[in-house]
Amino acid sequence: MTVGFGIVGTGVIAAIHADALALLASTGLPPARLVAVTDVAGSAAAAFAAAHGCAVEPDLDALLARRDVDVVSVCVPSGLHAEVGVRAARAGKHLVVEKPIDVTLEAADRLIETARSAGVALTVISQHRFDAGLIEARRLLEEGALGRLVLGEASTKWYRAQEYYDSAPWRGTDAMDGGSLMNQGVHYVDLLRWCMGPVAEVTAVCSTQSHQIEVEDTSLAIVRFASGAVGTILSSTAAFPGFPQRLEITGTEGTVTIEDGRGGRGCRGCRGL
Repeated sequence: MTVGFGIVGTGVIAAIHADALALLASTGLPPARLVAVTDVAGSAAAAFAAAHGCAVEPDLDALLARRDVDVVSVCVPSGLHAEVGVRAARAGKHLVVEKPIDVTLEAADRLIETARSAGVALTVISQHRFDAGLIEARRLLEEGALGRLVLGEASTKWYRAQEYYDSAPWRGTDAMDGGSLMNQGVHYVDLLRWCMGPVAEVTAVCSTQSHQIEVEDTSLAIVRFASGAVGTILSSTAAFPGFPQRLEITGTEGTVTIEDGRGGRGCRGCRGL
């Protein structure tokens, strides 16, 4: 049985989803195909559908009414993820939601509960968990090669010119974007949590340093994990000229570093990556 996908929102990230589905279709593992797309910008959706060989639907209701759409990829602006996802879940569609899950805790909880009640699967894009460096780091952690974890650091020091935020009306807004931590830093926050375990306490400061936007472009947090380990999170789109994303995990027996998904080094009791 071929799994049919529909994409809601045909902006920049939608092409990555379409390409991934084309790759799956070429391998047949699992059998999947892009069936249809929709977007509030009808002409953009039509052009996208023509480029990717699928149908175009005039609106979300029409896409959700298709019996050959089993899974919906939610690729709309962040602040609309829950709104679209809830409607898709209630229609019985499984969900692949772009990061972040949404920009508020209330919206995230509403989407999770709706998916649970509807009995559909829900996943949020966290592709960096599959980076080679992270796979190796997780192996070291599972083997206990780092010893007892004591410190974790996640750093996203990127640069975005004002033109980036001006390129779309939703960027840099409180309602739709969520800021540099939610939009750019969220992947390495996910990796930090994935490696270090549950969080017990967070203290943070946020500021807007160099952009004309509603949300922060720089944030810094101190984290205490449930294990007793501590950590830091730094996320910025004001760090000219921009630097690799970095994750560093330190234990009593070693340290591993990851930069842009690639393994760095290990020390003391652990093997280098």
